[in-house]
Amino acid sequence: MMSENAISIKDLCFSYGRKQVLDQVNLDVARGSVFGFLGCNGAGKTTTIQLLLGLFKARSGQCLVGGHDPQADPMTVRQTVGYMAEDQTMYGWMRVDQIVQWSSAFYPTWDADHTADLVKQFDLPMKARVKTLSKGQNTRLALLLALAHKPSIVILDDPTLGLDPIARKAFLRHVITLLQAEGVTVFFSSHLLYEIEPVADTIAILDRGRIIKAGPTDQLREDIRRFIVTPKAGSDLGKLDNVLDVTQQDGQCLVTCEGVDDQTRKTIQGMADREVQECALNLDEIFEAYVIGNHGQEVAPC
Repeated sequence: MMSENAISIKDLCFSYGRKQVLDQVNLDVARGSVFGFLGCNGAGKTTTIQLLLGLFKARSGQCLVGGHDPQADPMTVRQTVGYMAEDQTMYGWMRVDQIVQWSSAFYPTWDADHTADLVKQFDLPMKARVKTLSKGQNTRLALLLALAHKPSIVILDDPTLGLDPIARKAFLRHVITLLQAEGVTVFFSSHLLYEIEPVADTIAILDRGRIIKAGPTDQLREDIRRFIVTPKAGSDLGKLDNVLDVTQQDGQCLVTCEGVDDQTRKTIQGMADREVQECALNLDEIFEAYVIGNHGQEVAPC
């Protein structure tokens, strides 16, 4: 029986020497979902992906990708998954058609007709040398090489790195629409929240090697709120059980809470000197609130 999860990670730990990079990471990525893997630079996103591909050996824990263990059978995982690396360096001396032909030998399920369709969609100059391609063309070529064997799971590691903001949005919308239409599971990492918000149906936030929050994107938006409060004298809003962050601004407190319900609202209003304002947050603000809550202090921008 096929698992309902395309990717499962259980209690995954990894270290570089004495430095622990991943600590008890647990994730389930449902088949057919678009899963956004968020984290600041250095959080451990790329290391997680390298473990999913069997490029590194975990200290402990387990990964399953398409039902296969990348530690025990890395070749099967790499042949069945489409992977687009953060570093898209390719052999610059090759022509585009040559690198496509060369890459096809590594994948038993490489589909020549599908490749031809992608070449047209991505408008790639097949006789050009790879080293002469623009950044956008290079990115589209890397994506073609990841998709030509028609994988059921696609892993994208900061796929739009180096593209301008307009090209980023257009690229992601096109790619996600293309893959969703085929029922492909998409797992992509980014530290740019505006990239993920329009396309991911599920997200996980990785910070300091640990998953600090994961769930459906819409649910996270509903679950967390910011309250603008003028507190009564002696009120300590920071002692609320579900508070993530409290900051001062123009004599008021901005109180960010998770698990907000009517009791939360009643408690906060009881600590306020006047009517409390409640605000929904975008994904960037949600990410910042959880990371700050995890650090217990203001953190540098990602």
